[in-house]
Amino acid sequence: MITLEQVEKLRQRANISYDEAKAALEETNGDMLEAIINLEKRNRIDPPKGGGYYSSRNSKQNKNNGQHEGTTKDERKVNDGTSFGELVGRFFRWCGEIINRGNKNHFEVIKDGDKIMAIPVTVLAVLLIFTFWITIPIIILGLFFGYRYMFSGPDLGKENVNRAMDSVADVAENLKKEVKGEKSNGENSDN
Repeated sequence: MITLEQVEKLRQRANISYDEAKAALEETNGDMLEAIINLEKRNRIDPPKGGGYYSSRNSKQNKNNGQHEGTTKDERKVNDGTSFGELVGRFFRWCGEIINRGNKNHFEVIKDGDKIMAIPVTVLAVLLIFTFWITIPIIILGLFFGYRYMFSGPDLGKENVNRAMDSVADVAENLKKEVKGEKSNGENSDN
């Protein structure tokens, strides 16, 4: 059964007469969406501009659900209410923060207590990503030639991080001594 409310809604949405609205709803057994589609096919009403869509919900419900009538594909929001452009902006801001932190923290190369070189962690990360087959062997060889590494800066200059770096250098030093044939206390094992 078709109600007066349904006829009135269709008449307002499609800008047609009461008779046309009633006939369209009777054809579709009261299905408002199907009635609008049939009217579009018969060129009685214009399709929505911009490739949008019609909705049988009132506009207040659409706004509450985060949907807007007539929005295009680019204007639609992601489920959490943020647009694609906002997500891209957040990603680039996050990347900028990471690069900024990497530039504030340094990877230092130390030999016999003297700082030989300090490079930003951002540069180290780029080297590790693009030339890891060169960078990793150089760092490992440096350990066997008596170089030590440490991080300095507000984020990575923590004691536990540098303690781990020192323990790796100590392991490399002990391994070097074992290969040379020295005991761990510094005596020659040939005696």
